[in-house]
Amino acid sequence: MSTTTSTDHHVKTLGVLGAGQMGGGIAQVSAMAGLTVRVFDAFPGAIDKCKAVHAKSLAKLVEKGKLSQEAATAASGRISFVNTLDALTGCDWLVEAVIEDVKIKKDLLSKLAAMYPDESVVLATNTSSISITDLATAAGKTAHRVVGMHFFNPVPLMQLVEVIPAMQTTPQVIDRTIALATAMGKTPLRANDRAGFISNRVLMPMINEAFYAWMEGVAEPEAIDGIMKLGCNFPMGPLRLADFIGLDTCCHIMNVLADGLNNDRYRPCPLLKQLVTAGRLGDKTGRGVYAYPSK
Repeated sequence: MSTTTSTDHHVKTLGVLGAGQMGGGIAQVSAMAGLTVRVFDAFPGAIDKCKAVHAKSLAKLVEKGKLSQEAATAASGRISFVNTLDALTGCDWLVEAVIEDVKIKKDLLSKLAAMYPDESVVLATNTSSISITDLATAAGKTAHRVVGMHFFNPVPLMQLVEVIPAMQTTPQVIDRTIALATAMGKTPLRANDRAGFISNRVLMPMINEAFYAWMEGVAEPEAIDGIMKLGCNFPMGPLRLADFIGLDTCCHIMNVLADGLNNDRYRPCPLLKQLVTAGRLGDKTGRGVYAYPSK
């Protein structure tokens, strides 16, 4: 854990919008770093699921000796859940981690900008591919306080936070974002606001190429993944990783890249699109490139 104190970023209470996989993970690492956390989600089922995931994740960290039981209990006690936006008042930093949809994110950021007129409250977005400059326009005259803060899944285990300023973001907000991510025990690395940033700009075309290799009969999925793991030292092969991410998500990001970079070479492979059409989305549906009977 970094020795950066809360005074470096002036954040005591952090609001997370979205209690899904990403939002829940962001809430957990924030609470573990000593912040008071409020999590908003309009769906009661999402909140119940998030609580269960936190309990399991914290217990696993205790079991592995990475966290004391006392620290885990304290972290859990710093997180509260709300189901209305109005109940989110009093936060001095907000991170939205809702569905990867421009309109939904912009509507939300617009409401938050109105709810929090104090410009010292930063509005961060956990988008993995949408233009931060475009999202920032939703904050109107306070677009300068919007920043991309892209965490990686699973958040409690992954070290990186991609920090992406909008064209409007002030240097002070960028510095505060880097300080906050460091205080959370993460390694913040800066990328400019281009489609896919760095992670997806490099990763998704590689995943897409693996689908082309399979479609064109170059090798079977097990061999493609095995070659990339053993030959390139990847912890997980690209097709297995696609199943983990979700084939629909991979398709969506490829289209964002193709549109944002104005280049059709980023369009999703026909076989990838076909699997999505068939409802084979990966881990979450029990079948994608591979079958997951237990799910």
